[in-house]
Amino acid sequence: MDWQKLVSLMIVGAAATMLLWNRFRPRKFSFERATHCGCGGGPRGPQYSVVFRARKGERPQVLVKMN
Repeated sequence: MDWQKLVSLMIVGAAATMLLWNRFRPRKFSFERATHCGCGGGPRGPQYSVVFRARKGERPQVLVKMN
């Protein structure tokens, strides 16, 4: 086995190790994830929805609505 094969196998092994570690590592406690409660961690800012309209022969419109 020459040095290029060895280096490429080491890179593949390192990538596989990192992927597996991220998959199975212990995670920080999250109240939302643990209880499936929809109540977030605090007040949220205003929410907007964006609507794009375009019809053939008409001018395209972009509407921003505040929910």
